[in-house]
Amino acid sequence: ELLPELGGAIGALQHDGRDVLRPAPVAARDPLETSCFPLVPYANRIAHGRLEFGGHEHRLPLNFGNHPHSLHGLGWQAAWTVAEAGTDHAMLVHEHDGGAGWPWAYRAEQRFVLAAGEMRVELSLTNAGDTPMPAGLGLHPYFPCDADTRLTFEAARVWLADETMLPTEPAAAAQFGDWNAGASVAGTSLIDHAFAGWHGTARIEQRWGGFEVRAEGSTVLHIYRPPGADFFCAEPVGHLPDAINRGGMDVQQPGETRALTMRLRL
Repeated sequence: ELLPELGGAIGALQHDGRDVLRPAPVAARDPLETSCFPLVPYANRIAHGRLEFGGHEHRLPLNFGNHPHSLHGLGWQAAWTVAEAGTDHAMLVHEHDGGAGWPWAYRAEQRFVLAAGEMRVELSLTNAGDTPMPAGLGLHPYFPCDADTRLTFEAARVWLADETMLPTEPAAAAQFGDWNAGASVAGTSLIDHAFAGWHGTARIEQRWGGFEVRAEGSTVLHIYRPPGADFFCAEPVGHLPDAINRGGMDVQQPGETRALTMRLRL
């Protein structure tokens, strides 16, 4: 189920009657209630909504309540257009004209493809302006979680964070669990951290079986696990939080397109 008008989000993904992604409630009004939404033209946080690029300072809206930083880009709070739809595929489009504090025009596309035991999301971003722009991509899937849910992946390090969840210093990737061996994602403490040097593959084990998350165009896996929640997020993203202010954001030339793909495979 897709919700184009609600940030181009996924509303549900099931296999054999079981939820692979956390389903959105009926008549959901907030992308944060959905199964997955796109992060474009940047992922995670930009500190205080301020950035410098091309010799100019730009201010973005603080778009997440009383949180002090801008969060997740523009696409998740915009309506997307259905460009294609079929029984096993769809394409959604979001076009930005250079307003809302992000002065670079772009076109974003999400292509969804279903195959036997697999769902693929291809997110792309094209610089539609005539000057270079900073650019980043990510996807924000929500997975059901209970006491038996386990997550396995390999990464080089995890970035510790301050009280507003901006990165502060690197630490061993096992800081919050032995992910190499497979660790429970149930817990009573917050995880909202970026794991850098990710190999692009993660495995999720549920009571009913397991599946893989495979990503292309991503070297960071951002894990979000609220204390005691019945869901967690394992987000393939292209850069660290606040990368644009820390020298880690890519630059996209006029007409250039970049992409990030996520596969969920049983």
